[in-house]
Amino acid sequence: MEASEDSDSRMAMSSDNTKGLILALSSSFFIGASFIVKKKGLKKAGASGVRAGVGGYSYLYEPLWWAGMITMIVGEIANFAAYAFAPAILVTPLGALSIIISAALAHIMLREKLHIFGILGCVLCIVGSVTIVLHAPREREIESVKEVWDLATEPGFLVYATLVTAAVFIIIIHFIPQYGQTHVIAYIGVCSLVGSLSVMSVRALGIALKLTFSGMNQLIYPQTWVFALVVITCVLTQINYLNKAIDTFNTAVVSPIYYVMFTTLTIVASVIMFKDWAGQNPTQIATELCGFVTILSGTFLLHKTKDMNDGSSASTLLRLHKHTEEDGFVPEGIPLRCQESTRSS
Repeated sequence: MEASEDSDSRMAMSSDNTKGLILALSSSFFIGASFIVKKKGLKKAGASGVRAGVGGYSYLYEPLWWAGMITMIVGEIANFAAYAFAPAILVTPLGALSIIISAALAHIMLREKLHIFGILGCVLCIVGSVTIVLHAPREREIESVKEVWDLATEPGFLVYATLVTAAVFIIIIHFIPQYGQTHVIAYIGVCSLVGSLSVMSVRALGIALKLTFSGMNQLIYPQTWVFALVVITCVLTQINYLNKAIDTFNTAVVSPIYYVMFTTLTIVASVIMFKDWAGQNPTQIATELCGFVTILSGTFLLHKTKDMNDGSSASTLLRLHKHTEEDGFVPEGIPLRCQESTRSS
């Protein structure tokens, strides 16, 4: 009898993980496509108004940007639901699929050239993600939003949340005004740091809604609404700075950098808050870390591809600046870092 119950429990867990995987894959398709649609909307809005990359909000009047925004919202809803069924270490790495979709569509629709090594970088990102997924821990059984609140208010996670909040304010106040237009890491850093907190809140809110739909009302607890407020605040911040990033830099570079930073910080936050690695042996943890290294290697290749395409010669930079002067819009090939020779000229 006990063996039968254990078997049923494993099957139920497998069913939940399957639902989480399907939702996460769907989310990646929608989010990957949304990068391209939003980019086209931002370009169209920037041609007739103030660009988002320099503080403009004319894209709010552009239907194409809203189409991309709706597509992203659909993807985020699917992602939101996935966290209610599976752990972050299982769901988050599947975002690598959005890199391939975004890079492929950017190559076709935006003419942002993807070098052969960029393709290899995408493949490495996927291999690393699959490695992590295959060795991901089982979902932790949680029976109340109060239990999640207790995990969120433990000293370890409170220290992490405090450090993240301080880092975000420092980047926004000090680094973005100076380096936002030349270093993609500034905008993406804010998105990723805030994103790690939003995922923890999304997971908490998703669990609360899942329990509510199953008959255990969690909406009566104030903790549920606190998590909802954190989600709204973090998501709005992410949208703002992600818009600035994809308007200023090449989409094929923004997507993988955002993915790697966001995934890494989210899993760190999940390990601290939900203690995902507590039930795993050293071999499983080491394999997951190898998956991260593989993903980072893929991102490095994508970086090098960007340099080969856009920053390999002074003549290329001069052509880019000429294009900027002609139409007033920063070209797709803006380098990740401004060259000193360019600044002086």
